[in-house]
Parts: sequence; C-alpha cells; structure tokens
Amino acid sequence: MGFEPLIHLMKELHGKINTSVFGAAQGGQNSQQAAFLRQLQREIKAEETMSIPLDELKVVVFDIETTGFFPDQGNDILSIGAIKVKGCEVYEDEVFYSLINHEESLADDIKNLTGLSEDELKVAPPASQVLLKFFEFAKDHTLVAHHATHEKSFMQHASWKLFKTPFKHRIVDTSFLYRIVEPSMKFVRLEDWCEHNQITVKDRHHALGDAKLTADLWSIYLSQVKNLGCRNLRDIYERLSHL
Repeated sequence: MGFEPLIHLMKELHGKINTSVFGAAQGGQNSQQAAFLRQLQREIKAEETMSIPLDELKVVVFDIETTGFFPDQGNDILSIGAIKVKGCEVYEDEVFYSLINHEESLADDIKNLTGLSEDELKVAPPASQVLLKFFEFAKDHTLVAHHATHEKSFMQHASWKLFKTPFKHRIVDTSFLYRIVEPSMKFVRLEDWCEHNQITVKDRHHALGDAKLTADLWSIYLSQVKNLGCRNLRDIYERLSHL
C-alpha cells in the first residue's frame, strides 16, 4: 500500500515464505502464516496512499469468484485474479491468478456462470496459501475492485478465519470514479460499464478476466478524474463527500 517498510519486509521474508510458510500451507491454518500476515498488516500505513499523485499511484486491480454472496453463511472464494496498474498504465504481463481448493459440490448456476469444475477445485491449493501469495504479489500497491463490497467482505472474513488477523488493506471502489465523472449513469454490471466505454467484454466471470476489464475501466476513469482536478486519492474522497 505504498510503503517502503513493507517492501523491505517482503524481500527479507521472500525465501522463508517459499520454503516454510507456503510448504506448510497444505495443512490449513499455520502459525507461521498468521505471524507473517500480522507483520505485513502492521507495516500498512494506509494514509500514506492518500497523498500519492494519481500518475504515480500503484494499484492491484483484483476480482474473486465465489460460491455465493455471504461469507459469514459459509460461502467460499473459488478463485482470485489480479493485474497491476500504475497511474493509467495497465501492466498486462504483471498478473496473478489462482484457483482455491474447494471440496464441496458446486451449485449448477455457479458452474455455468464461472466455468469452474469441481475436479479442478479439489486439486487447487488451499485458501491460506493462495491469499499469502496474493498479498506477496500486491506488495505496496493499493487494492482496487469493481463494486468492492463483495471483495472486501470475503477478504475480511478469510483473513480472520485463516489467520486470526483483521484485513487492513485499503480497497478503492471503481464506482468512486464513475460517480465523480458520470454521476447520472446508473450502471451496475461490469459488462455494462465496459460496453459504455467501448471495451470488448471477454472472459467475463473469470477472476482474471474480470480483473483485466476492471483495470481498463480504472485507467479510463482515473484519467478523467485527473482532468476534473483530482490530484490524489484524498481529492477523490473529498469530491465524493460533496456529491
């Protein structure tokens, strides 16, 4: 989330993560994993992100596919996909994608929607391992998601369930930008916003595919909020407070 101490921490722990933490992750909860994540969370100083110029703001745009909408009622994350963006530049070759182990049967509508199969999910790595690798990928970047309430609720639940630590990362919602630039537009679905901006919709309801579509939207609307005078995230939040 924009913090030198976090970068140094990641470098120092990189070898240990690959050998001990990730190796032990097959067993589910692990004290080393929890300690690593708690240390990472302690290094996060979200307020520093607020003043970074938008041209220099580094974000990880991410998306998750899930078995439903309510993690506190037993719904699980099935996959996570992400892509890095700096300012308005989308880094197509800096991506993250992983399925997450799920042993239970999938509802037919989830299988049809996501294209995921029970067989591939049963051999996927556990959630604890995938989330730690995702946090390592994200490093000092701010997180971004399309209508981020869904992602935030699942990440908060997973952080506490797996690591007994709160989820402290800032997640910026792309709708913040839409509301500033086009307040009269009431689209909700990702594909509707994409079509409105002449973005070709492909790989919809695939976590990485949706992350890439969201990144393209973020890039377009970030450029437009800059043209409206927003210099950083603080300006964006200030503008939102007056809408």
